[in-house]
Amino acid sequence: MSVPKEVLQVGSVLQTAGFDAYLVGGCVRDLLLKNPPAGGPADWDVATNALPEEVQNLFSSFVKTMEDKPATVYENQFGTVGVKTDSEDPRLKVIEVTTYRIEGKYTDKRHPDDITFAKTIEEDLSRRDFTINAIAAECSISNSQFSTIVDPYDGQIDLKKKLIRTVGKPHDRFNEDALRLMRAVRFSAQLGFSIAPETLKALRSDANLLEAVSKERIQDEFSKLLMTTRGHEGVRLMQTLGLLRCVLPELEEGVGVGQNKHHVFDVFEHNVRALQYAVEHDFSLELRLASLLHDVAKPKTKRGRGEDSTFYGHQVVGERMAVKALDRLKYPKKIIEHVGLLIREHMFVYDPEAVSEAGVRRLIRRVGKENVDDLIKLREADRIGSGVPKAQPYRLRYLKAMIEKVQKDPVHPKMLTVKGDMIMSILKIDPGPRVGMILAILLEEVLDDPSLNDKHVLTKRVKELGVCSDEELSVLAQKAKQSAVGAQKRIDDEIKKKYFVK
Repeated sequence: MSVPKEVLQVGSVLQTAGFDAYLVGGCVRDLLLKNPPAGGPADWDVATNALPEEVQNLFSSFVKTMEDKPATVYENQFGTVGVKTDSEDPRLKVIEVTTYRIEGKYTDKRHPDDITFAKTIEEDLSRRDFTINAIAAECSISNSQFSTIVDPYDGQIDLKKKLIRTVGKPHDRFNEDALRLMRAVRFSAQLGFSIAPETLKALRSDANLLEAVSKERIQDEFSKLLMTTRGHEGVRLMQTLGLLRCVLPELEEGVGVGQNKHHVFDVFEHNVRALQYAVEHDFSLELRLASLLHDVAKPKTKRGRGEDSTFYGHQVVGERMAVKALDRLKYPKKIIEHVGLLIREHMFVYDPEAVSEAGVRRLIRRVGKENVDDLIKLREADRIGSGVPKAQPYRLRYLKAMIEKVQKDPVHPKMLTVKGDMIMSILKIDPGPRVGMILAILLEEVLDDPSLNDKHVLTKRVKELGVCSDEELSVLAQKAKQSAVGAQKRIDDEIKKKYFVK
Protein backbone atom coordinates (compact mmCIF):
# COMPACT_ATOMS: atom_id res chain seq x y z
CA MET A 1 0.00 0.00 0.00
CA SER A 2 1.30 3.44 -0.89
CA VAL A 3 0.47 7.01 0.04
CA PRO A 4 -2.06 8.46 -2.45
CA LYS A 5 -0.62 10.93 -4.93
CA GLU A 6 -3.12 13.57 -3.77
CA VAL A 7 -1.65 13.44 -0.26
CA LEU A 8 1.92 13.58 -1.54
CA GLN A 9 0.96 16.51 -3.76
CA VAL A 10 -0.39 18.48 -0.79
CA GLY A 11 2.80 17.72 1.13
CA SER A 12 4.95 18.82 -1.83
CA VAL A 13 3.18 22.19 -2.06
CA LEU A 14 3.81 22.82 1.64
CA GLN A 15 7.46 21.75 1.48
CA THR A 16 8.17 23.78 -1.67
CA ALA A 17 6.91 26.84 0.17
CA GLY A 18 9.34 26.13 3.02
CA PHE A 19 6.91 24.56 5.49
CA ASP A 20 6.93 21.15 7.19
CA ALA A 21 4.60 18.42 5.99
CA TYR A 22 4.19 15.24 8.02
CA LEU A 23 1.73 12.39 7.85
CA VAL A 24 0.48 11.81 11.39
CA GLY A 25 -1.68 9.52 13.47
CA GLY A 26 -3.49 6.44 12.33
CA CYS A 27 -2.35 6.51 8.70
CA VAL A 28 1.30 6.27 9.75
CA ARG A 29 0.51 3.51 12.22
CA ASP A 30 -1.31 1.51 9.58
CA LEU A 31 1.37 2.09 6.93
CA LEU A 32 4.01 0.77 9.33
CA LEU A 33 1.77 -2.23 10.02
CA LYS A 34 1.23 -2.57 6.27
CA ASN A 35 -2.53 -2.28 6.83
CA PRO A 36 -4.97 -0.09 4.89
CA PRO A 37 -5.83 3.00 6.98
CA ALA A 38 -8.52 1.90 9.44
CA GLY A 39 -10.90 4.65 8.42
CA GLY A 40 -10.17 4.37 4.69
CA PRO A 41 -8.47 6.95 2.47
CA ALA A 42 -10.19 9.78 4.34
CA ASP A 43 -7.83 9.14 7.27
CA TRP A 44 -4.82 10.68 5.52
CA ASP A 45 -3.94 13.59 7.81
CA VAL A 46 -1.13 16.09 7.24
CA ALA A 47 0.47 18.17 10.01
CA THR A 48 2.45 21.35 9.32
CA ASN A 49 4.02 24.36 11.00
CA ALA A 50 2.16 26.63 8.57
CA LEU A 51 -0.62 28.62 10.21
CA PRO A 52 -4.19 28.05 8.98
CA GLU A 53 -4.30 31.33 7.07
CA GLU A 54 -0.95 30.50 5.44
CA VAL A 55 -2.31 27.13 4.33
CA GLN A 56 -5.38 28.79 2.88
CA ASN A 57 -3.31 31.36 0.98
CA LEU A 58 -0.87 28.74 -0.23
CA PHE A 59 -3.56 26.56 -1.75
CA SER A 60 -5.63 29.40 -3.20
CA SER A 61 -4.70 28.33 -6.75
CA PHE A 62 -3.80 24.71 -6.10
CA VAL A 63 -6.88 23.21 -7.79
CA LYS A 64 -6.66 24.38 -11.38
CA THR A 65 -9.97 22.79 -12.40
CA MET A 66 -11.98 24.65 -9.78
CA GLU A 67 -11.17 28.33 -10.40
CA ASP A 68 -14.69 29.37 -9.51
CA LYS A 69 -14.60 27.72 -6.11
CA PRO A 70 -12.40 28.19 -3.03
CA ALA A 71 -9.41 25.85 -2.83
CA THR A 72 -10.03 25.19 0.85
CA VAL A 73 -13.35 24.22 2.37
CA TYR A 74 -13.00 25.19 6.01
CA GLU A 75 -10.71 26.37 8.75
CA ASN A 76 -11.93 25.46 12.21
CA GLN A 77 -11.02 26.45 15.74
CA PHE A 78 -8.62 23.51 16.04
CA GLY A 79 -6.40 24.77 13.23
CA THR A 80 -7.52 22.32 10.55
CA VAL A 81 -7.89 23.37 6.91
CA GLY A 82 -9.54 21.15 4.34
CA VAL A 83 -7.60 21.34 1.07
CA LYS A 84 -9.54 20.45 -2.06
CA THR A 85 -7.93 18.22 -4.68
CA ASP A 86 -8.97 17.26 -8.18
CA SER A 87 -9.07 13.56 -7.25
CA GLU A 88 -11.68 11.34 -8.90
CA ASP A 89 -11.91 9.42 -5.63
CA PRO A 90 -14.60 11.17 -3.55
CA ARG A 91 -12.78 10.11 -0.38
CA LEU A 92 -9.66 12.01 -1.43
CA LYS A 93 -11.31 15.20 -2.67
CA VAL A 94 -10.43 16.92 0.63
CA ILE A 95 -7.14 16.41 2.49
CA GLU A 96 -7.03 17.75 6.05
CA VAL A 97 -4.02 19.86 6.94
CA THR A 98 -3.62 20.74 10.62
CA THR A 99 -1.23 23.23 12.16
CA TYR A 100 1.02 21.89 14.94
CA ARG A 101 -0.64 22.57 18.25
CA ILE A 102 -0.42 22.12 21.98
CA GLU A 103 -3.72 21.81 23.80
CA GLY A 104 -4.48 23.35 27.17
CA LYS A 105 -6.73 22.05 29.90
CA TYR A 106 -9.82 19.92 29.22
CA THR A 107 -12.29 21.27 31.78
CA ASP A 108 -15.21 19.27 30.35
CA LYS A 109 -13.17 16.07 29.73
CA ARG A 110 -14.14 16.38 26.07
CA HIS A 111 -12.70 19.49 24.40
CA PRO A 112 -9.55 21.53 25.00
CA ASP A 113 -10.28 24.89 26.60
CA ASP A 114 -7.94 26.62 24.17
CA ILE A 115 -5.55 25.89 21.33
CA THR A 116 -1.93 27.06 21.25
CA PHE A 117 -0.04 26.52 18.03
CA ALA A 118 3.27 24.68 18.41
CA LYS A 119 6.48 25.13 16.47
CA THR A 120 7.68 21.54 16.11
CA ILE A 121 6.22 18.17 15.21
CA GLU A 122 7.57 16.79 18.50
CA GLU A 123 5.44 19.25 20.47
CA ASP A 124 2.43 18.29 18.39
CA LEU A 125 2.97 14.56 18.99
CA SER A 126 3.10 15.15 22.75
CA ARG A 127 -0.68 15.79 22.80
CA ARG A 128 -1.59 12.52 21.05
CA ASP A 129 -3.42 9.72 22.86
CA PHE A 130 -1.37 6.54 22.39
CA THR A 131 2.25 5.95 21.39
CA ILE A 132 1.26 4.02 18.27
CA ASN A 133 -0.66 7.11 17.12
CA ALA A 134 2.15 9.52 18.05
CA ILE A 135 4.39 8.74 15.10
CA ALA A 136 4.96 11.19 12.25
CA ALA A 137 6.43 10.50 8.80
CA GLU A 138 7.67 13.17 6.42
CA CYS A 139 5.16 13.52 3.62
CA SER A 140 7.43 12.16 0.87
CA ILE A 141 8.33 8.65 -0.10
CA SER A 142 11.74 7.45 -1.34
CA ASN A 143 12.21 3.86 -2.54
CA SER A 144 8.90 2.89 -0.88
CA GLN A 145 10.27 4.01 2.49
CA PHE A 146 9.56 7.08 4.59
CA SER A 147 12.41 9.57 4.27
CA THR A 148 12.06 10.73 7.89
CA ILE A 149 10.18 9.22 10.83
CA VAL A 150 9.65 11.13 14.08
CA ASP A 151 8.86 8.78 16.98
CA PRO A 152 9.64 10.42 20.36
CA TYR A 153 7.53 7.96 22.40
CA ASP A 154 8.77 4.66 20.93
CA GLY A 155 5.53 3.96 19.12
CA GLN A 156 7.32 1.68 16.65
CA ILE A 157 8.53 -0.48 19.52
CA ASP A 158 4.97 -0.72 20.84
CA LEU A 159 3.79 -1.66 17.35
CA LYS A 160 6.22 -4.58 17.37
CA LYS A 161 5.13 -5.52 20.90
CA LYS A 162 1.47 -5.15 19.85
CA LEU A 163 0.87 -2.87 22.80
CA ILE A 164 -1.54 -0.01 23.50
CA ARG A 165 0.18 2.52 25.75
CA THR A 166 -0.66 6.17 26.42
CA VAL A 167 1.65 9.04 25.62
CA GLY A 168 2.86 10.08 29.07
CA LYS A 169 0.78 9.43 32.17
CA PRO A 170 -2.49 7.53 31.48
CA HIS A 171 -4.51 9.54 34.00
CA ASP A 172 -3.48 12.79 32.31
CA ARG A 173 -4.48 11.55 28.86
CA PHE A 174 -7.85 10.20 30.01
CA ASN A 175 -8.65 13.32 32.01
CA GLU A 176 -7.94 15.43 28.94
CA ASP A 177 -10.40 13.51 26.78
CA ALA A 178 -12.37 10.71 28.39
CA LEU A 179 -13.35 9.23 25.02
CA ARG A 180 -9.80 7.89 24.92
CA LEU A 181 -10.99 5.27 27.40
CA MET A 182 -13.13 3.75 24.65
CA ARG A 183 -10.53 4.38 21.97
CA ALA A 184 -8.04 2.25 23.92
CA VAL A 185 -10.49 -0.65 23.87
CA ARG A 186 -11.34 -0.07 20.20
CA PHE A 187 -7.69 -0.05 19.11
CA SER A 188 -7.11 -3.20 21.14
CA ALA A 189 -9.96 -4.94 19.32
CA GLN A 190 -9.17 -3.43 15.94
CA LEU A 191 -5.47 -4.31 15.96
CA GLY A 192 -5.49 -7.37 18.20
CA PHE A 193 -3.12 -5.60 20.63
CA SER A 194 -2.95 -5.94 24.39
CA ILE A 195 -3.09 -2.92 26.70
CA ALA A 196 -0.07 -1.95 28.79
CA PRO A 197 -0.51 -2.67 32.53
CA GLU A 198 -0.33 0.97 33.67
CA THR A 199 -2.78 2.02 30.94
CA LEU A 200 -5.11 -0.84 31.84
CA LYS A 201 -5.03 0.14 35.50
CA ALA A 202 -5.97 3.71 34.64
CA LEU A 203 -8.78 2.51 32.38
CA ARG A 204 -10.37 0.80 35.38
CA SER A 205 -9.91 3.64 37.83
CA ASP A 206 -10.99 6.37 35.38
CA ALA A 207 -13.94 4.55 33.80
CA ASN A 208 -16.48 6.92 35.33
CA LEU A 209 -14.96 9.84 33.37
CA LEU A 210 -16.78 8.49 30.31
CA GLU A 211 -20.04 9.82 31.71
CA ALA A 212 -18.92 13.34 30.82
CA VAL A 213 -18.55 12.54 27.11
CA SER A 214 -21.37 13.44 24.73
CA LYS A 215 -23.58 10.56 23.64
CA GLU A 216 -22.92 11.33 19.97
CA ARG A 217 -19.16 10.77 20.41
CA ILE A 218 -19.74 7.61 22.45
CA GLN A 219 -22.11 6.27 19.79
CA ASP A 220 -19.57 6.89 17.04
CA GLU A 221 -16.78 5.18 18.97
CA PHE A 222 -18.99 2.25 20.00
CA SER A 223 -20.05 1.68 16.39
CA LYS A 224 -16.41 1.69 15.30
CA LEU A 225 -15.69 -0.91 17.99
CA LEU A 226 -18.54 -3.16 16.88
CA MET A 227 -17.37 -2.98 13.27
CA THR A 228 -13.88 -4.26 14.08
CA THR A 229 -13.00 -7.90 13.56
CA ARG A 230 -12.88 -8.40 17.33
CA GLY A 231 -15.81 -6.26 18.37
CA HIS A 232 -17.13 -8.95 20.70
CA GLU A 233 -13.83 -9.06 22.56
CA GLY A 234 -13.99 -5.28 22.89
CA VAL A 235 -17.45 -5.44 24.48
CA ARG A 236 -16.22 -8.03 26.99
CA LEU A 237 -13.24 -5.81 27.82
CA MET A 238 -15.51 -2.79 28.27
CA GLN A 239 -17.56 -4.79 30.78
CA THR A 240 -14.47 -5.97 32.64
CA LEU A 241 -13.09 -2.44 32.89
CA GLY A 242 -16.36 -0.86 34.03
CA LEU A 243 -16.88 1.13 30.81
CA LEU A 244 -19.95 -0.74 29.59
CA ARG A 245 -22.14 0.54 32.41
CA CYS A 246 -21.55 4.07 31.09
CA VAL A 247 -22.63 3.07 27.57
CA LEU A 248 -25.16 0.23 27.78
CA PRO A 249 -26.03 -0.47 31.42
CA GLU A 250 -29.00 -2.53 30.17
CA LEU A 251 -26.59 -5.01 28.59
CA GLU A 252 -24.50 -5.35 31.75
CA GLU A 253 -27.60 -6.41 33.69
CA GLY A 254 -27.23 -9.81 32.03
CA VAL A 255 -23.92 -10.59 33.74
CA GLY A 256 -24.38 -13.67 35.93
CA VAL A 257 -28.08 -14.12 35.01
CA GLY A 258 -28.50 -17.81 34.33
CA GLN A 259 -30.81 -19.17 31.65
CA ASN A 260 -32.77 -22.36 31.10
CA LYS A 261 -31.95 -25.78 29.68
CA HIS A 262 -31.77 -24.41 26.15
CA HIS A 263 -28.74 -22.25 26.95
CA VAL A 264 -25.17 -22.91 28.08
CA PHE A 265 -24.15 -19.35 28.98
CA ASP A 266 -25.49 -16.54 31.13
CA VAL A 267 -27.45 -13.78 29.40
CA PHE A 268 -24.52 -11.42 28.93
CA GLU A 269 -22.18 -14.04 27.51
CA HIS A 270 -24.95 -15.33 25.24
CA ASN A 271 -25.49 -11.83 23.82
CA VAL A 272 -21.77 -11.32 23.27
CA ARG A 273 -21.42 -14.70 21.55
CA ALA A 274 -24.32 -13.80 19.28
CA LEU A 275 -22.42 -10.62 18.43
CA GLN A 276 -19.32 -12.71 17.76
CA TYR A 277 -21.22 -14.69 15.12
CA ALA A 278 -22.36 -11.42 13.52
CA VAL A 279 -18.79 -10.10 13.56
CA GLU A 280 -17.27 -13.27 12.11
CA HIS A 281 -19.81 -13.23 9.27
CA ASP A 282 -19.25 -9.53 8.57
CA PHE A 283 -22.86 -8.56 9.24
CA SER A 284 -24.03 -4.94 9.07
CA LEU A 285 -23.91 -2.54 12.02
CA GLU A 286 -27.68 -2.95 12.49
CA LEU A 287 -27.33 -6.73 12.73
CA ARG A 288 -24.40 -6.47 15.12
CA LEU A 289 -26.42 -4.17 17.38
CA ALA A 290 -29.45 -6.48 17.17
CA SER A 291 -27.32 -9.55 17.92
CA LEU A 292 -25.79 -7.86 20.97
CA LEU A 293 -29.12 -6.59 22.30
CA HIS A 294 -31.58 -9.28 21.17
CA ASP A 295 -31.93 -10.78 24.67
CA VAL A 296 -31.29 -7.60 26.65
CA ALA A 297 -34.66 -7.93 28.42
CA LYS A 298 -34.14 -11.44 29.78
CA PRO A 299 -33.01 -10.27 33.24
CA LYS A 300 -36.16 -8.13 33.48
CA THR A 301 -38.54 -10.87 32.29
CA LYS A 302 -36.99 -13.88 34.01
CA ARG A 303 -39.38 -15.98 36.07
CA GLY A 304 -38.38 -19.08 38.03
CA ARG A 305 -34.96 -20.60 38.55
CA GLY A 306 -32.71 -23.18 37.01
CA GLU A 307 -33.25 -25.06 33.79
CA ASP A 308 -37.01 -24.45 33.78
CA SER A 309 -36.88 -20.65 34.12
CA THR A 310 -38.85 -18.64 31.56
CA PHE A 311 -38.46 -15.30 29.81
CA TYR A 312 -41.97 -14.75 28.48
CA GLY A 313 -42.24 -11.66 26.28
CA HIS A 314 -38.54 -10.81 26.44
CA GLN A 315 -38.49 -9.98 22.72
CA VAL A 316 -41.23 -7.35 23.11
CA VAL A 317 -39.71 -5.84 26.24
CA GLY A 318 -36.29 -6.09 24.58
CA GLU A 319 -37.44 -4.06 21.61
CA ARG A 320 -38.52 -1.24 23.88
CA MET A 321 -35.34 -1.37 25.96
CA ALA A 322 -33.10 -1.44 22.88
CA VAL A 323 -34.94 1.43 21.22
CA LYS A 324 -34.62 3.50 24.38
CA ALA A 325 -30.91 2.69 24.74
CA LEU A 326 -30.07 3.42 21.10
CA ASP A 327 -32.08 6.62 21.20
CA ARG A 328 -30.13 7.67 24.28
CA LEU A 329 -26.92 7.08 22.31
CA LYS A 330 -28.27 9.26 19.47
CA TYR A 331 -28.33 6.54 16.82
CA PRO A 332 -30.18 7.51 13.63
CA LYS A 333 -33.91 6.77 13.64
CA LYS A 334 -33.60 4.37 10.70
CA ILE A 335 -31.07 2.21 12.55
CA ILE A 336 -33.12 2.25 15.76
CA GLU A 337 -36.29 1.15 13.97
CA HIS A 338 -34.52 -1.65 12.11
CA VAL A 339 -32.81 -3.00 15.22
CA GLY A 340 -36.06 -2.76 17.20
CA LEU A 341 -37.98 -4.70 14.55
CA LEU A 342 -35.39 -7.49 14.44
CA ILE A 343 -35.37 -7.85 18.23
CA ARG A 344 -39.17 -7.88 18.47
CA GLU A 345 -39.52 -10.56 15.79
CA HIS A 346 -36.48 -12.74 16.51
CA MET A 347 -38.52 -15.43 18.28
CA PHE A 348 -40.49 -16.39 15.15
CA VAL A 349 -41.66 -20.02 14.99
CA TYR A 350 -39.91 -22.29 12.50
CA ASP A 351 -40.91 -25.82 13.53
CA PRO A 352 -42.04 -27.64 10.33
CA GLU A 353 -45.13 -29.03 12.03
CA ALA A 354 -46.22 -25.53 13.05
CA VAL A 355 -45.27 -23.57 9.94
CA SER A 356 -47.79 -23.12 7.15
CA GLU A 357 -47.48 -21.20 3.92
CA ALA A 358 -50.14 -18.78 5.14
CA GLY A 359 -48.18 -18.30 8.38
CA VAL A 360 -45.01 -17.58 6.44
CA ARG A 361 -46.84 -15.05 4.30
CA ARG A 362 -48.08 -13.34 7.46
CA LEU A 363 -44.53 -13.27 8.85
CA ILE A 364 -43.32 -11.60 5.66
CA ARG A 365 -46.22 -9.17 5.82
CA ARG A 366 -45.44 -8.32 9.44
CA VAL A 367 -41.69 -7.74 9.08
CA GLY A 368 -41.43 -6.72 5.43
CA LYS A 369 -39.72 -8.65 2.63
CA GLU A 370 -36.65 -6.46 2.92
CA ASN A 371 -36.09 -7.55 6.55
CA VAL A 372 -36.62 -11.32 6.29
CA ASP A 373 -33.00 -12.13 5.46
CA ASP A 374 -31.68 -10.07 8.38
CA LEU A 375 -34.20 -11.74 10.70
CA ILE A 376 -32.91 -15.19 9.78
CA LYS A 377 -29.30 -14.04 10.22
CA LEU A 378 -30.18 -12.78 13.71
CA ARG A 379 -31.75 -16.14 14.56
CA GLU A 380 -28.55 -17.86 13.42
CA ALA A 381 -26.51 -15.60 15.70
CA ASP A 382 -28.96 -16.33 18.53
CA ARG A 383 -28.54 -20.07 18.04
CA ILE A 384 -24.75 -20.02 17.98
CA GLY A 385 -24.75 -17.72 20.99
CA SER A 386 -26.74 -20.41 22.83
CA GLY A 387 -23.91 -22.90 22.39
CA VAL A 388 -25.48 -25.10 19.69
CA PRO A 389 -23.18 -26.38 16.91
CA LYS A 390 -25.28 -25.46 13.86
CA ALA A 391 -26.46 -22.00 12.84
CA GLN A 392 -28.99 -23.45 10.42
CA PRO A 393 -30.61 -26.71 11.54
CA TYR A 394 -33.11 -28.51 9.34
CA ARG A 395 -36.01 -26.53 10.81
CA LEU A 396 -34.52 -23.18 9.85
CA ARG A 397 -33.57 -24.45 6.41
CA TYR A 398 -37.16 -25.64 6.00
CA LEU A 399 -38.45 -22.18 6.87
CA LYS A 400 -36.07 -20.56 4.38
CA ALA A 401 -37.37 -22.90 1.70
CA MET A 402 -40.93 -21.94 2.61
CA ILE A 403 -40.05 -18.25 2.44
CA GLU A 404 -38.51 -18.76 -0.98
CA LYS A 405 -41.63 -20.58 -2.11
CA VAL A 406 -44.05 -17.80 -1.12
CA GLN A 407 -41.79 -14.84 -2.01
CA LYS A 408 -44.02 -13.71 -4.86
CA ASP A 409 -47.33 -14.26 -3.10
CA PRO A 410 -49.34 -11.13 -2.16
CA VAL A 411 -48.63 -9.95 1.38
CA HIS A 412 -49.60 -6.29 1.12
CA PRO A 413 -52.70 -4.40 -0.10
CA LYS A 414 -50.63 -2.89 -2.92
CA MET A 415 -50.07 -6.43 -4.26
CA LEU A 416 -53.78 -7.15 -4.67
CA THR A 417 -55.16 -7.18 -8.21
CA VAL A 418 -57.92 -4.87 -7.01
CA LYS A 419 -56.88 -1.49 -5.63
CA GLY A 420 -58.74 1.18 -3.67
CA ASP A 421 -59.70 3.26 -6.69
CA MET A 422 -61.13 0.17 -8.36
CA ILE A 423 -63.25 -0.58 -5.27
CA MET A 424 -64.63 2.97 -5.36
CA SER A 425 -65.41 2.58 -9.06
CA ILE A 426 -67.07 -0.84 -8.69
CA LEU A 427 -69.23 0.22 -5.75
CA LYS A 428 -69.60 3.84 -6.90
CA ILE A 429 -68.58 5.18 -3.50
CA ASP A 430 -66.35 8.04 -2.34
CA PRO A 431 -63.06 7.58 -0.43
CA GLY A 432 -63.70 6.55 3.16
CA PRO A 433 -63.40 3.84 5.81
CA ARG A 434 -65.38 1.30 3.73
CA VAL A 435 -62.60 1.14 1.14
CA GLY A 436 -59.95 0.39 3.79
CA MET A 437 -62.09 -2.23 5.48
CA ILE A 438 -62.76 -4.05 2.20
CA LEU A 439 -59.03 -4.04 1.33
CA ALA A 440 -58.22 -5.51 4.78
CA ILE A 441 -60.77 -8.29 4.27
CA LEU A 442 -59.52 -9.08 0.75
CA LEU A 443 -55.88 -9.22 1.86
CA GLU A 444 -56.65 -11.57 4.74
CA GLU A 445 -58.48 -13.94 2.40
CA VAL A 446 -55.67 -13.80 -0.16
CA LEU A 447 -53.05 -14.48 2.53
CA ASP A 448 -54.83 -17.75 3.20
CA ASP A 449 -55.24 -18.58 -0.50
CA PRO A 450 -53.12 -16.61 -3.03
CA SER A 451 -55.07 -18.12 -5.92
CA LEU A 452 -57.90 -15.76 -4.96
CA ASN A 453 -55.74 -12.81 -6.04
CA ASP A 454 -57.43 -12.74 -9.41
CA LYS A 455 -59.02 -9.57 -10.72
CA HIS A 456 -62.31 -11.24 -11.64
CA VAL A 457 -62.49 -13.20 -8.37
CA LEU A 458 -61.76 -10.12 -6.24
CA THR A 459 -64.13 -7.94 -8.24
CA LYS A 460 -66.91 -10.40 -7.50
CA ARG A 461 -65.91 -10.45 -3.82
CA VAL A 462 -65.93 -6.62 -3.69
CA LYS A 463 -69.52 -6.62 -4.96
CA GLU A 464 -70.47 -9.17 -2.29
CA LEU A 465 -68.89 -7.06 0.43
CA GLY A 466 -70.43 -3.93 -1.00
CA VAL A 467 -73.91 -4.93 0.14
CA CYS A 468 -72.74 -5.24 3.75
CA SER A 469 -73.51 -2.45 6.17
CA ASP A 470 -70.71 -0.41 7.73
CA GLU A 471 -71.20 -2.34 10.96
CA GLU A 472 -70.96 -5.72 9.20
CA LEU A 473 -67.83 -4.65 7.29
CA SER A 474 -66.29 -3.40 10.52
CA VAL A 475 -66.80 -6.80 12.17
CA LEU A 476 -65.25 -8.64 9.19
CA ALA A 477 -62.32 -6.21 8.99
CA GLN A 478 -61.72 -6.52 12.73
CA LYS A 479 -61.55 -10.29 12.41
CA ALA A 480 -59.04 -9.89 9.58
CA LYS A 481 -56.83 -7.64 11.70
CA GLN A 482 -57.04 -10.00 14.66
CA SER A 483 -55.62 -12.94 12.67
CA ALA A 484 -51.89 -12.17 12.48
CA VAL A 485 -50.60 -8.66 12.88
CA GLY A 486 -53.55 -7.63 15.05
CA ALA A 487 -53.30 -10.68 17.29
CA GLN A 488 -49.55 -10.18 17.69
CA LYS A 489 -50.04 -6.51 18.50
CA ARG A 490 -52.52 -7.34 21.26
CA ILE A 491 -50.07 -9.78 22.79
CA ASP A 492 -47.27 -7.21 22.55
CA ASP A 493 -49.42 -4.55 24.18
CA GLU A 494 -50.29 -6.87 27.08
CA ILE A 495 -46.62 -7.64 27.65
CA LYS A 496 -45.70 -3.95 27.59
CA LYS A 497 -48.41 -3.18 30.16
CA LYS A 498 -47.05 -5.92 32.39
CA TYR A 499 -43.44 -4.72 32.37
CA PHE A 500 -43.82 -0.99 31.81
CA VAL A 501 -46.57 0.14 34.12
CA LYS A 502 -46.88 3.94 34.08
